[in-house]
Amino acid sequence: MKKAMMAAVAVCALTAGTAMAQQAEGPWMVRVRAVNLDSANKDSTGLGLSINDKTIPELDVSYFFTPNIAAELVLTYPQKHDLRSNGAKIGSLKHLPPTLLAQYHFTGMGAFKPYVGAGINYTRFSNVRFDPAVQAALDPSIKKNSFGPAMQVGFDYMLDKNWSINFDVKKVYIKTDVSSAGKKVGSFKVDPWLVGVGVGYRF
Repeated sequence: MKKAMMAAVAVCALTAGTAMAQQAEGPWMVRVRAVNLDSANKDSTGLGLSINDKTIPELDVSYFFTPNIAAELVLTYPQKHDLRSNGAKIGSLKHLPPTLLAQYHFTGMGAFKPYVGAGINYTRFSNVRFDPAVQAALDPSIKKNSFGPAMQVGFDYMLDKNWSINFDVKKVYIKTDVSSAGKKVGSFKVDPWLVGVGVGYRF
């Protein structure tokens, strides 16, 4: 009986220690990343539409429901891009692409903490400007809202219980309809790869 009681106490102590370690990590993580946006630029209008690639800042807020399951909200400010047709600039636009992802974090690898994620992106196009000659000839416009899936893979490497460095790759599907004089003439798919590096803080 005494051995059984001692074993039970040991199991309880181990469980409590594990729970305290998980609690010590904290449920929140904030990351700041520098992200390279590499657009697919797929166009069905025949105009050869494209936007320029660029490096953008990114703020990510994650909440861990369990050690393995988390949700991440990806944020930035509206990003300005040149809009080109067959390589020639015909205007500019801004896009704001918040993304919400559900993540699975793999555990048991020490400081190395890989994860995968999937979710949905909403993109709002704004400040769409066309050169006067293009505006007069085609009266172009684009649909302002886009919804599409997003996928993610990455890892955190913990420097201590709070600070980490991060590497992250996302594929986001962004599409808009293109119209001329109010009539749809095709679609333009941005569909970028987003490759980011940054730092994180868990609390």
